[in-house]
Amino acid sequence: MARVALVTGGTRGIGAAISKALKEAGYNVAANYAGNDEAAAKFTEETGIATYKWSVADYDACAEGIARVEADLGPVDVLVNNAGITRDAPFHKMTREQWAQVMDTNLSGIFNMTHPLWNGMRERKFGRVINISSINGQKGQFGQVNYSAAKAGDIGFTKALAQEGARAGITVNAIAPGYIGTEMVMAVPEKVREAIISTIPVGRLGEPEEIARAVVFLASDEAGFVTGSTMTVNGGQYLA
Repeated sequence: MARVALVTGGTRGIGAAISKALKEAGYNVAANYAGNDEAAAKFTEETGIATYKWSVADYDACAEGIARVEADLGPVDVLVNNAGITRDAPFHKMTREQWAQVMDTNLSGIFNMTHPLWNGMRERKFGRVINISSINGQKGQFGQVNYSAAKAGDIGFTKALAQEGARAGITVNAIAPGYIGTEMVMAVPEKVREAIISTIPVGRLGEPEEIARAVVFLASDEAGFVTGSTMTVNGGQYLA
């Protein structure tokens, strides 16, 4: 029987690539999304992957959403915490709301999703939790104190929880993507994109599929000895 994988923010960008790659690898995939119904419907139509709408910033909504997924597909074996937002501003202009929104989604969101699944994974003696962090959680970024802090927190969460899950057959790992050619990155002015690429030793942006392939590996049985790790996928831009 195919294992069940749940991907948050799984219908667009990196998340969509992850959802597709896991399906191709034989997983029964559920893709969570927060608000874009049109994109979710199109994604399901194109891929056949079931989509479920809730905000990862809301613990109760996560618990209810996970229950729906498990009622439809079975117990979740692989959780990919990919959902994330940005609310960029220099710190002296950053509002409490911008701070809280990013923290609630990008950091508390991985607690809200992982916590309701944890006991089930422990009882079944198997689980894969994969947290999508960021290069900016490793090195920091001007105008992203909130985002960088949250993504650094994702890495700390990963290291600590990996120690708790290890003896129960659960691995917990993070992936820290660099600049990836998503719609958001491709929408920035060309000169800005060129400036970013000039700092990447391999000389190009990453592809969403490159992050997805890393996820598929970490989700696999073959990665059972890999836990508490942060895989950097950034073209050599930052060496952690």
